[in-house]
Amino acid sequence: MGRYMPGSLDNTQNDRKLQSIGIINALRRGTVPADGLERLAVGIANEERVIADQLQYVAAGRSDLKFVRGDFGSGKTFLICRALEIARNSGFATAHVVISPDTPLHKLAALYRAIAQNLRTETGEAAVKSIIDTWIYRIEERLIESVGEEDEERLAAAATREIEASLLRISEENSGLAAAVRTYYLANNRGDFAIAQAALGWISGEETVGRSFKSEAGLKGAVDEGSTLPFLRGLIRIIVQAGYRGLAIAFDEAETTQSSSRPLREKGYVNLRRIIDTVDRNEMPYSFLLFTGTPSFFEGPKGIRSLPPLYDRLQVMEDDGFANPLQTQIVLSRFDEKRLFEVASRVVEIYGEAYAEVDPERVNLRFIRAMIDRITLRFGGRIDVIPRIFLREFVDILDKCTLHATYDPIEKYRFEGAGMPELKEEERAVMEVEW
Repeated sequence: MGRYMPGSLDNTQNDRKLQSIGIINALRRGTVPADGLERLAVGIANEERVIADQLQYVAAGRSDLKFVRGDFGSGKTFLICRALEIARNSGFATAHVVISPDTPLHKLAALYRAIAQNLRTETGEAAVKSIIDTWIYRIEERLIESVGEEDEERLAAAATREIEASLLRISEENSGLAAAVRTYYLANNRGDFAIAQAALGWISGEETVGRSFKSEAGLKGAVDEGSTLPFLRGLIRIIVQAGYRGLAIAFDEAETTQSSSRPLREKGYVNLRRIIDTVDRNEMPYSFLLFTGTPSFFEGPKGIRSLPPLYDRLQVMEDDGFANPLQTQIVLSRFDEKRLFEVASRVVEIYGEAYAEVDPERVNLRFIRAMIDRITLRFGGRIDVIPRIFLREFVDILDKCTLHATYDPIEKYRFEGAGMPELKEEERAVMEVEW
């Protein structure tokens, strides 16, 4: 059996092998992998199908949203990351925003800045520049077909006129965005990359950019609370004109809003209601929005119940044991032993593609079941609290089996949990772990 040092590469690596290594690396860190989530997804086929259908609806020029509700450990972050992966594979640009004190619901401008700075496409991250460049390139390519590229002066003049016409339509959403894109285009053409970079920064919501850029663009200030939604609509229009099918945005950990002071918390919920109403009126076409929250966010005294008009918009039918992800909320069940076992089996396959086939004499189905049973016992039978910890420990065992021919996990692994990473303080407080 060939052996590979974890992390080593050779010249024959293909994309799938690299993706497999990336997945295993993320599991070692206890994080959700950036790519290849469909290879780990278990028990969410209906949710995936519903989200894919919503994306098709959005790609036709509509807007839609979904709330994902679940306890810690139910896989909310995994599901929305998987949803964004489905979106990118379907031709959407995406953004993953974590609601936090730095990016709270009560500050729309901060949310926009996080969206712009986390824009991602199937081919790359930090994608604002590539999207705008593609938008410009598509205009120039269209003109080359009619004008020809030999007459550079005529082509440049035609491109400028066409871009101005497109910017006029963007000005309908936000004149400042149109001015910044125009300045970016002109600065690039003359090789003034400092101004071009400042333009990208301003488009991305940065509050401090050079005076030279603002003077040339005729702009003052930055994206503010009043202009955020029109600015986002304009950015989405550019994204679509650049050839993408729309923008999918995930707002993760909305429950952190509950820790804000009452005035800020209420303002955040009012903003959330505004966003929902904007989607319902289709005032932000080609957009798909996802929000995650714990049950307390939806039902607790500091949650959305405190704003009845918002609570009414997000109501779901009483649970009768048959999940309905077509409702406004996708309600996730707790992680169970069956799902954890299936994920572990998939990790064995992925590890084999990343490094070397796992020795079935040392790591087999019986060992996996025993490991799950013992770790679960350590946490009082709570399967839902251990996925992240279990997978980190499991990958460590696979690593040792690959690195050391004499390593015997049955002998060396202490099933009582010795050496197991301890829970974080906040995780210990609730005895739950988000995977």
